[in-house]
Amino acid sequence: MSRRSSRPESVRTALATVREIYADLATQPIERNCVRKGECCHFKLTGRTPFLTKGEALLAAHALRATGRKSLPENPNGVCPMLQSTTGDCLIYNDRPFGCRTHFCSAAGGPYARSEVIDLIHRLEKIDAELDGVGPRQLQSAVADALETLR
Repeated sequence: MSRRSSRPESVRTALATVREIYADLATQPIERNCVRKGECCHFKLTGRTPFLTKGEALLAAHALRATGRKSLPENPNGVCPMLQSTTGDCLIYNDRPFGCRTHFCSAAGGPYARSEVIDLIHRLEKIDAELDGVGPRQLQSAVADALETLR
């Protein structure tokens, strides 16, 4: 890992910028409404796992640590490790990844077309490059590595 990507100010800037991108997504005139059914969080059942850029993974790890957790719980059933097992709620809902916000859930309105959010995707990719990321990675490994970075 380069020094640049591990500097605290780089991480703080990345977290703030990813949050701005998520806020910009929320202002887009696309009819979607997450109803928090949690079906999309069952990766083994859906066959789909979100991929996160490094900035997104850092934000997810930061949010997970704010819950008091220092590592990802095991998910032998293919359930998102961010899903609270007792309640079925997302532990990091306000800071959930872009893929979770633009997911395929038909109850929420179906997937976003890539063309609808490509500008935001490019912004996430730019942050990834600035942090010396390697492109989008599966949620579990991306967040596990981000947790190590935040130690």
